[in-house]
Amino acid sequence: MRGFCRAARENLRRLTTTPLRRTGIRTGLRWKLSAAIALVGALIAVALSLVVHNAARVSMLDNARDLADDRVMIAQRNYELSGRLNFPNAQIDDPGLPAELRRKMEAGRRATYVSERPNGVTDIWAAVPLKDGHVMSLRSGLTDRSADILKDLDQALVIGSIAVVLGGSALGVLIGGHLSRRLRKAATAANEVAKGEPDVRVRDAIGGVVRDETDDLASAVDAMADALQQRLEAERRVTADIAHELRTPVTGLLTAAELLPPGRPTELVLDRAKAMRTLVEDVLEVARLDGASERAELQDIMLGDFVTRRVAAKDPDVEVRVIHESEVTTDPRRLERVLFNLLANAARHGRPPVEVSVEGRVIRVRDHGTGFPEDLLADGPSRFRTGSSDRAGRGHGLGLTIAAGQARVLGARLTFRNVRPVGAPGHVQAEGAVAVLWLPEHAPTNTGSYPMLPDRSSPSQDMSSRGAS
Repeated sequence: MRGFCRAARENLRRLTTTPLRRTGIRTGLRWKLSAAIALVGALIAVALSLVVHNAARVSMLDNARDLADDRVMIAQRNYELSGRLNFPNAQIDDPGLPAELRRKMEAGRRATYVSERPNGVTDIWAAVPLKDGHVMSLRSGLTDRSADILKDLDQALVIGSIAVVLGGSALGVLIGGHLSRRLRKAATAANEVAKGEPDVRVRDAIGGVVRDETDDLASAVDAMADALQQRLEAERRVTADIAHELRTPVTGLLTAAELLPPGRPTELVLDRAKAMRTLVEDVLEVARLDGASERAELQDIMLGDFVTRRVAAKDPDVEVRVIHESEVTTDPRRLERVLFNLLANAARHGRPPVEVSVEGRVIRVRDHGTGFPEDLLADGPSRFRTGSSDRAGRGHGLGLTIAAGQARVLGARLTFRNVRPVGAPGHVQAEGAVAVLWLPEHAPTNTGSYPMLPDRSSPSQDMSSRGAS
């Protein structure tokens, strides 16, 4: 269960914090949606404009053909009554009569026909066969009024199409912007969940009244976060219970080992018993830190002087440089725990000399070994994982895990990096490892810890606190 929970937590953090490798141009959802709506609107507007234009032109041509048919019938009656052409534009056996219309005349049918000249002028023909075997025909064009109406219609269709495209684009920007904001809020909330914020819920973060696929996604992420939190809590409880149950037999084993007669075997047993007791205490501390219930007891201390005295008491061979002294408000006990764990890690996995520097609110611990493993630099400390093969078998990976947990309680930030020659590529072996503790400017911070300020009303308590630091 522990491996599954850890893997799930790391996968969630990586999915929400690691940028995906993208190729091409990155565009926002609102612009993609706006472009899609604009494209569809333009296609629909063009199609409708063509349909309306053709329908209007066909209607005008039909009206013109009906009018021409009526005129040729009047001209026919006048010709048959008077025996002469007395109707404007009427002709007998016009040589320019279209061939298709001529064939209909040979069949004895009255008909109309529309033809296009090379210069784009439209001609309306109407013809009727006479009793004497001749053909009477009339030719006219579309009136200027009809042409003007069709031109005005085309202009209105163009303006309407542009308005539809612009309106669709604006609507796409609004809809896409709303959806994009909801997705960005969901991504921000998911990042906070991945960073360990237990009270953040994606569904509450996106808000809104309208239910859509974004709400389904938010609900799924919230359900996953709840399930993961339950598994992590179950893992923490099991770990704490096991470590707590081991304290009594380990303490008894250590007491019994101290009663053994002096000798090399007794020393080996005592050494292993002490190592087991330290491991049990570390596991219990990790479980408490995972529970996010630890409280920092804040005091005002001079950071440079504090680090100098604590390091001198721990290891006099470690050099401490105070570049810039600063007064900070923090928990001295937890700060000392972080500092000692960093020194122990440098002594165990690095090479001397180990150097400590204090600059304002920043503490740096450097060794001159082969550097931190790449997985630690990428993912941070992980319990029961020491990193590269050259460090295997030495330690349980709990020291840096505890240091990072105590730093979170203090509202501080703990970072790790390797020291390489200037301009050297990444595959070149490091010349040392540096752990940097960034103490907050104002305590407490939004780290989920619950600092406890000392009672300033009691002078004796204040003096004793400062003396204990």
